[in-house]
Amino acid sequence: MQSILEINTSKPSDTQTGSPPVTAQREQVPTAVTSDTTRMRPGWIAIVLLAVTMMAYSAVGSFGFVNFDDPDYVYRNLQVAQGLTWSGVQWAFTTGHASNWHPLTWISHMLDVQVFGLHPGAHHVINLLLHLANTLLLFGVLQRSTGATGRSALVAALFAVHPLHVESVVWIAERKDVLSTLFFMLTLWAYVSYTHSPALRRYLAVFVLLALGLMAKPMLVTLPFVLLLLDLWPLKRVGVDAWDRATATRLVVEKIPLFALVAISSIVTFLVQREGGAVINLEGISLALRLSNALLSYIAYIGNMVWPSGLAILYPYPGSIPMWKSAAALALLLAASAAAIMAVRRRPYVTVGWFWYVGTLVPVIGIVQVGTQAMADRYTYIPLIGLFLLIAWGGYDLPGRESSRRVPLAAVCVMMVATLGVATWNQSRYWAGPKRPSHITGRPCGYSPILRRPTTTSAMRSPRRV
Repeated sequence: MQSILEINTSKPSDTQTGSPPVTAQREQVPTAVTSDTTRMRPGWIAIVLLAVTMMAYSAVGSFGFVNFDDPDYVYRNLQVAQGLTWSGVQWAFTTGHASNWHPLTWISHMLDVQVFGLHPGAHHVINLLLHLANTLLLFGVLQRSTGATGRSALVAALFAVHPLHVESVVWIAERKDVLSTLFFMLTLWAYVSYTHSPALRRYLAVFVLLALGLMAKPMLVTLPFVLLLLDLWPLKRVGVDAWDRATATRLVVEKIPLFALVAISSIVTFLVQREGGAVINLEGISLALRLSNALLSYIAYIGNMVWPSGLAILYPYPGSIPMWKSAAALALLLAASAAAIMAVRRRPYVTVGWFWYVGTLVPVIGIVQVGTQAMADRYTYIPLIGLFLLIAWGGYDLPGRESSRRVPLAAVCVMMVATLGVATWNQSRYWAGPKRPSHITGRPCGYSPILRRPTTTSAMRSPRRV
């Protein structure tokens, strides 16, 4: 560990590397990054974010359990239903129940039962509190690392009230989403602190927080990759005008302990899920179909972000996908990725935002298929932050004088957040419970050739749409 810190904090001369020292690059924050039009103090913005989010989710305290995963995770789970006990903690760290190894998630459910019993409203409120904490931490990390208060607030607001995140917040069994993201945000905060003032204790904080996050949900395996993106922008630990291979190598070496940690987590997760029968083999879903579905899912998630209509708890796996759809999706993704790479010098936020979205979806995009869903709203909880970065910083970079576009941009942002907030409030009502998963949908799901049965009846159709 000491060698890692020495590598990171060393100050090579300009003649050795051909570029300024890494430490000096971290301290330089261009005016284009720090300037912002907002006049509100971060504290007031935080209060507004809390208020808007709580209004969007104001009804969740009255919601019940749903009959999909909630029984397995809470009220019919004998270990969880006893509350927080020593035997329960031992069970949490040694079980592969529900085809997952996430001991901190189990312990959080036990703690809820210990304090609130099996009153579902309180469990929902805890999920909401974690979501509120994630929202504030996201705002804080972005504001601290970019200096752009207004744009950071917009990203946090979109994260807070987008309807695609309702499933993660309102579904009690998805406690693992909001809990793991709490550690994701805390890891980012600790990493920003480490880059400002490298020290062993700060690096250990990053390592420990990542480990805790992986014990809440293994989707955080992409976090070291996200840290490398942040090194590019906004932390600017590696130059984009003149690529410095030595500096880039040092930054990768710095992450080796983190990559080792996620590798262990990935192996454990795969073994547990395979043992639990959740991993579907290639005979069930062919590799070609998985790849095609993955390509289409990347596009579909973007479409649902822009127009979140007809959201559902289950998107059944298709029996086949036309070749032209897969080819079109691949072409769009390659074109977007190429454009993001080309933008790295003038608009590095485009590169970081796009590859944040693409990269953090990899664990759940379905190449290793777990379950029978083709895609899921809950999988976008962290990935959409990348696209929100593109929206916030891209809108600020629109042509025109700053003074002339300040009011129109602010008005558009307010309308966008308000509209999404209303949509989230409406979408959350589908989870009022107690309900079967078939009723938690804004559209009929159709026939699943993987499930070998219909996933909708006339009773499953809802007249309401998000």
